[in-house]
Amino acid sequence: MVTRIHLLRHGETDWAVAGRHTGRTEVPLNARGEEQAARWLGRLETARLSAVFTSPRLRARRTCELAGCSAAAQVDPDLAEWDYGDYEGLRTPEIHARRPDWNLFTDGCPGGETPEQVAARADRLIVRLLACDGEVALFTHGHFGRVLAARWMRLPVAAGSRLEFGPAGRGILAFEHGEADAPVLALWNELPPS
Repeated sequence: MVTRIHLLRHGETDWAVAGRHTGRTEVPLNARGEEQAARWLGRLETARLSAVFTSPRLRARRTCELAGCSAAAQVDPDLAEWDYGDYEGLRTPEIHARRPDWNLFTDGCPGGETPEQVAARADRLIVRLLACDGEVALFTHGHFGRVLAARWMRLPVAAGSRLEFGPAGRGILAFEHGEADAPVLALWNELPPS
């Protein structure tokens, strides 16, 4: 049974700095993002990892590479960021100008994914992760990572809105006392060491 899941968000991008919703668009890590990702090198104890999975997006794959985990990594489409559809590239204030009450975690995106669709991806991934042994590392994105953490704890997607997940942040999903029926968030939004 999986014991711990290291959930890592990709490093900083220029779009993230600008607050632009980045789902399918391939935006590279900026210089700071490369530095953030490289600070994880040697810190994940890759010898103890039984599996490594990464989003198909370049920014997550590059973070995985700089963290020293790419040799064992498998691309998993379920780790991709939320599909923002018509809101791709927009900032939240621009969306609020059109829809003042919009909330990603409850409303989803027109032309993109609904909260139910993102929850289904997270739930599929969790089933596969539970079949792994030992410790696993995942390289993903901000909003999807927040949804995955909420679903791990058996909470609705909307609970993800209460979790901040900064660039190159790490969370650990685990079980209280190692019991499969007690999923917990053992660590959240740890930034890479200096």
